[in-house]
Order: sequence, then structure tokens, then C-alpha cells
Amino acid sequence: MTRSPTSTPRKRLYTAQERARRDATRWTLVQGLLAPAQFAAFAVSLILVIRFLLTGHGYEAATISILVKTGFLYVIMITGAIWEKVVFGQYLFAPAFFWEDVFSFAVIALHTLYLWALFTGSMTPHQLMVVALAAYATYVVNAGQFIRKLRLARLDERAAA
Repeated sequence: MTRSPTSTPRKRLYTAQERARRDATRWTLVQGLLAPAQFAAFAVSLILVIRFLLTGHGYEAATISILVKTGFLYVIMITGAIWEKVVFGQYLFAPAFFWEDVFSFAVIALHTLYLWALFTGSMTPHQLMVVALAAYATYVVNAGQFIRKLRLARLDERAAA
């Protein structure tokens, strides 16, 4: 695809200083390890949740898997906020990741709703699993946002080289 002469180039995701901080901090590695681990927990849990919804069996396994996935989510959110502080100078809502952070709160809200409903007994097992699926749908969108940013960062690095 060619760019028209009147179109403006996209703003780079990182300044040179931000990129240097990103590459120097251990939090980049932490995020790089946690993200695929969280995705693996999500994939296993999704199968268990769907299995329960289809068969009515495996409620305990599905519940444990949701708790594990939610634990990963909270850890990755906390460490991601630290990463953002190191790289961009603020814990959340840095301009480069503003919409990803906004959507992350929707993901966290749905996972937290699940936890609240589980521990208060305010929903049936079926309702809990539906909430988990809604939380997982938002997680998939949010993960897509971050994968897109990873791709943009790599394109920026190629353009800078």
C-alpha cells in the first residue's frame, strides 16, 4: 500500500529515549514472559468453561482455571503499570498505550465481577461461566490491542534502522 503525498506518517510508538528505557528494564522481560503464560491459562480455562457449559461437568476445574487466569491478569496489570512508569514516566494511560489501558480496565472489571459473584454466591454456576466468557471476550480484544502495538513497535524499529 502506498501512502498518498498528503497523508501524514504515523507517530512512532516510542521516542528513542523511551525505546532505550524499554529495552533496558527487566519489566519488559517480565511482561514478555507473563503475556504468553496468561494466554496459555486463558486457552486451558476457555476449554474448561465451554466444557462445563456444554456438559454441566467440570465446574471445579473451570472455576480453578478462571482463578488462575484472573491471577495472571492482576499480576500482568500491576507489572505492566510498573513497566509503563519506567518507560513512559507514568503508571497508566501513557499516550502510547492509553486505549489499551482503558480497555484493560473493562477486562479487570469483568474478571473482578466474576470473583465477587463467586465469593458472594450471588450467581449460579452457569451465570458465573457466562461472566467468565464475557471477561475472556474482552481479554481477547485487549490482547489483540497489545499484539498490534508490538507489531507497530517492530515496524518502527525497522524504519529507524
